[in-house]
Amino acid sequence: MSATRPGYNHVDSDAPLTTPERGSPPAGHYEPSHLAASEGYRPRDLNYPSKGGMQPRTKRRLLIGSAVLLVIALAVAIPVGITQSKKGNSSALAADAPSTTTESSSSLTSSTTTASSAAPSASASQLAITGRTGSLLRLDNGDEVVYNNTFGGDWVYDPNDPVGAKTGALAGGRAQDWVPRIGETWTWGEDIIHGVNLGGWLVLEPFICPGIFEQWRASTSPGAAAIVDEYTLSAAMGANLTAAMTEHYETFITERDFMEIAAAGLNFVRIPIGFWAIETMGDETFLPRVSWTYFLKAISWARKYGIRINLDLHALPGSQNGWNHSGRVGSVGFMSGVMGIANAERTLSYLRTIAEFISQPEIKDVVPIFGIVNEILWAEIGEAPVKSFYLEALQTIRDATGTGAGNGPYIAIHDGFQGPAEFADYLPSADRLIIDSHPYLAFDPTVWPQTMAEKLLRPCGQAAGINTSLSAHGPTIGGEFSAASTDCGFWLNGIGPAGESGSQMGATVCEAWEDWQTWDAQRIADVRQVALRFMDATQNWFFWTWKIGVSTTRGYSASPDWHYQLGLEHGWIPADPREAIGLCAAQSSSTPFDGTFPPASIGAGTGAVDAADAALYPWPPATLNNIDGLVANLPRYTATGAIATLPPATVVGPTATTTIGSGWTNPTDRGLAYVPIEGCTYPE
Repeated sequence: MSATRPGYNHVDSDAPLTTPERGSPPAGHYEPSHLAASEGYRPRDLNYPSKGGMQPRTKRRLLIGSAVLLVIALAVAIPVGITQSKKGNSSALAADAPSTTTESSSSLTSSTTTASSAAPSASASQLAITGRTGSLLRLDNGDEVVYNNTFGGDWVYDPNDPVGAKTGALAGGRAQDWVPRIGETWTWGEDIIHGVNLGGWLVLEPFICPGIFEQWRASTSPGAAAIVDEYTLSAAMGANLTAAMTEHYETFITERDFMEIAAAGLNFVRIPIGFWAIETMGDETFLPRVSWTYFLKAISWARKYGIRINLDLHALPGSQNGWNHSGRVGSVGFMSGVMGIANAERTLSYLRTIAEFISQPEIKDVVPIFGIVNEILWAEIGEAPVKSFYLEALQTIRDATGTGAGNGPYIAIHDGFQGPAEFADYLPSADRLIIDSHPYLAFDPTVWPQTMAEKLLRPCGQAAGINTSLSAHGPTIGGEFSAASTDCGFWLNGIGPAGESGSQMGATVCEAWEDWQTWDAQRIADVRQVALRFMDATQNWFFWTWKIGVSTTRGYSASPDWHYQLGLEHGWIPADPREAIGLCAAQSSSTPFDGTFPPASIGAGTGAVDAADAALYPWPPATLNNIDGLVANLPRYTATGAIATLPPATVVGPTATTTIGSGWTNPTDRGLAYVPIEGCTYPE
């Protein structure tokens, strides 16, 4: 990125960052036989020693709608196309690439899958593996559609060689012709993230997927009225848990969404996932392991359409913030309270497991970013415990993957709503550490009564802090933001005692914001400007969120300014995200980022954290907030267990079967897992 790149001359920030609060699928039961509790989740076989009241931050995200992508199905008509084209450099796809193609599709799961039974009867040599706009492709559900991406993108998928390793073929697709395809190097400072979150999919939030919460709250299940988060929803589902939750995973986000995301000019997705993708313990009610199957599908879909993934550990044991998107509304039990350190130790084991998986050669080009803690509640946990955990997590992951470019993912840490400047001088020698900031307007009460002209000054006000962080620290992202300038949105602030929305602005005011079908041209233009200015200010960004389900009680998706897909269809989200570039320049008084990062932040340093810096953040910290006494007196786990290996995917194509990796990239990593001490009784 050059110093004169339009749109990166931004204004000094006087706008405060505020701590947000945030909080039915089609029929078709899908229950893979491989989801047996014991299968696929086994200890590492690496010669281990043998040893035994609440302010739910429903904030987020709604963006569903039928996007600007016109995809023509041969059997079913499907909206999928983008109508504007502002192309940059030409595509690297060969000029003679087929313009009309078919393929045999297969789905990735943690067991064995086969090519679609609806696939054309063609020999392997006739199966097309790539195509651009106008090409015919088969989705993994058997639908045949015409690919429509007017930004020069292409799809690539060969079920006989799904990662391009056997034949030396292309490793994956290209989302747009101005970004590198999967398998090519992403260069920070030159390549820019235009991304979207897939909120509500693998970690459920009431305001993003209200239908499933409304369904179970209306049931006669014990405790139905108390369903306010995934923990209580899972408990209420009881014996229906596997079937109901799997149906949600199967239908809420599909391959078609990834195709539409690429056609919307986006090149990254941020995928929230809960710790229960690995395991549950004790009385935790979450459905264990099944969501991982769908993350494997996401890797396959992302590779096919040229989209990269920021995998975000969104929900941690004990809850890192007490909001519903952490899995459980209530107190903060991560790095806080009696079980604070034990829950953090357990998390360190999970971080190692995930890092080993996504660092495999077959995976790392699709999943280059790993967010280790989403929205940690700094205000309650405190600076020293937060920064101490971040350092321990960084060292745990780098011990497993190695340091320097190509060894393990970039690691994203949330700024705790303190603003990125808080971390400008944090661990300057750290290897590839990203600062993740979430600059929402919706949860700042000082914004709500302002005129729209006043509100529109706020997004660009965040840009100076981003520029400073880029120069002083390194890669910095806007991991979440929305186009909302009020806290209106059905269940955005959690589920009220009687099932009402938690907005503080009142039902009358919010009705006008929530029912997008009544919006006039001016309101659409205003909401669009909020989105565009945040895009320009944050520079590398992920909108929250791609899709928000329809409320069965409202009859429509009632958080429209959080809903990217719906905004694409109706005009408050741009068809081409590059339209945002330059909007904040008129307010600029800050020094623009010149594209030069500190060497360690992009993998050019040794990767070793300076000893003097590390000494500032000892692990574990001596004390925690909200407890009496020293950490040494708290319950702890012991690092004597065999660490879990996440199961890889196996793809059965027409002529070849491929297992994609082993689930573990570093055979010399023999670290042990934190497990309960035998004979000890732990608090809930």
